Amino acid sequence: MPDVFKVNYTEEFDQGLSEDQKAQMKRFDIYRSNPNDPSDRPKYVSYYLDTKQCGPMFLDALIKIKDEVDPTLSFRRSCREGICGSCAMNIDGRHHLACLCPIPKSNMEKSTVSPLMFMFVLKDLVVDMSHFYAQYKSIDPFLKRKSEKEPGQREYYQSVEDRKLLDGLYECVLCACCQSTCPSYWWHPQDYLGPAVLMQAYRWIIDSRDEFTDERLEKIGGDMKLGECY
Repeated sequence: MPDVFKVNYTEEFDQGLSEDQKAQMKRFDIYRSNPNDPSDRPKYVSYYLDTKQCGPMFLDALIKIKDEVDPTLSFRRSCREGICGSCAMNIDGRHHLACLCPIPKSNMEKSTVSPLMFMFVLKDLVVDMSHFYAQYKSIDPFLKRKSEKEPGQREYYQSVEDRKLLDGLYECVLCACCQSTCPSYWWHPQDYLGPAVLMQAYRWIIDSRDEFTDERLEKIGGDMKLGECY
């Protein structure tokens, strides 16, 4: 077996802490990688934080690490309210929005933070979302009409019943958590649209105000676009 498989992939960031201090702190193992630097091997780097001096969410911990411990750490974040979807990442084996994922209060065991699975890493916890966004764009995620508005008409009427059909669909923040955990998407990402994009396509297909239902259905038809979903 090559020596590369025998290397310890976890390194500890030197914070100048004693073992007694570390025992009172929460350990975070964070994935670090810079593909633009050939000498920088992907690895996990351990950081220690006093969670009593930190906000309650994993995003708070990441911001504290970047601001006070290691400014080279890279990750995405924006709204901090679960609205933008920017801070999607893998936390302790599950995909979460870091701003909505609480740090376990009574668990002092280490937590592992890594990028969304099976997506190209640009740096550390930042993944390339361009292909995902291109697929989303391909479904025409906007209202399409064939008939013009009546004179004086302002909005397109939609009944309360028809509006309720969109509940659970329009709230998607395009974080790609579901997309990057889908095995079918892992196998055929260039062809299969994936759960997030298909759900968004369905959101416009069932919108009673839209007049391109048949065209939308035809566009997502085929074995690889829709049929790959199990």
